[in-house]
Amino acid sequence: MILKGANDNGPAQRTAGLDERIGSLFQPDTLLGEDYAANFRRKLPLEAERTLLLAVLEDGIRCYQENIHVTGGKRRTLFEEAREWLFSDDADWFCSFVSICTMLNLEPTYIRRGLHQWEARLRKPAHKSQGAAETDQRLVA
Repeated sequence: MILKGANDNGPAQRTAGLDERIGSLFQPDTLLGEDYAANFRRKLPLEAERTLLLAVLEDGIRCYQENIHVTGGKRRTLFEEAREWLFSDDADWFCSFVSICTMLNLEPTYIRRGLHQWEARLRKPAHKSQGAAETDQRLVA
């Protein structure tokens, strides 16, 4: 390709400049393996997603614990839904308890065992020496 213009220095000079520019496109880039991998890595860690999953898990546990003694109404419905969610083995749904635990690297059976132990302590008659403070201990703040 030869271009003519007012600042014409000759076709040979323009062709050589064009060849250099085109040739530079096909030269290998010097790139380390870690630089290559960094191109595909996320710029921000998955903290936002993990925080959201943890908030869903905390809300489920809180709804279970705060409404365990409620006998009717909306709060009882919250308790029953939370109990169903926490103790279901369904892993097909993205927001199921088992799926969220898996994504957070938590063991669902460990959390369930802790909830059962908490409930057993709660239902056990409190001794006078222990006081009311121990009966209101929850797993989630």
